[in-house]
Amino acid sequence: MKATGIVRRIDDLGRIVIPKEIRRTLRIREGDPLEIFTDAQGGVIFRKYSPVGELSPFAAQYAEVLSRTANLPTLVCDRDHVVAAAGVPRREYLERRVSPELEDCMQQRRGFTSARSAGTRLFPVEGVGRAAAIVCPIIAESDVTGAVVALAPESGPVPGETEEKLLRVAAGFLASQLEG
Repeated sequence: MKATGIVRRIDDLGRIVIPKEIRRTLRIREGDPLEIFTDAQGGVIFRKYSPVGELSPFAAQYAEVLSRTANLPTLVCDRDHVVAAAGVPRREYLERRVSPELEDCMQQRRGFTSARSAGTRLFPVEGVGRAAAIVCPIIAESDVTGAVVALAPESGPVPGETEEKLLRVAAGFLASQLEG
């Protein structure tokens, strides 16, 4: 654990304010769920809760099948990180932060297709120079919880309507798993 030097008091309702600098650094937004842990030394630990992260073994299998079916590298992300990757070296992508562009795309609840966005490129993962071909947000119980991303192929045709439909189905299916 890393000490911040910030001390806060608990109010009479048991609340504590997480400082703005920490919320900004950790990308904690209003309404984000936090998991609470305790350790043996009496410490309390807050961690962002990721419903999509809970599905990561299942999401990894789904990404693998989707990647093979569409013949496109596929990522499944929560709102902050890549939780599953197929068709690409996993070490390069897993647990990497999503880019502000992908975060914005999810926040606005809109998909992205490179075929319809002439000249616009969306790089979904920070520090990785591979662009997205298709992005479909995962919306469960009217909350955006993540996205399914097909990366642009290194060569060959640009993914079209069929691949976009496959990704929409994947996002819808993962959303239904989170709701059920």
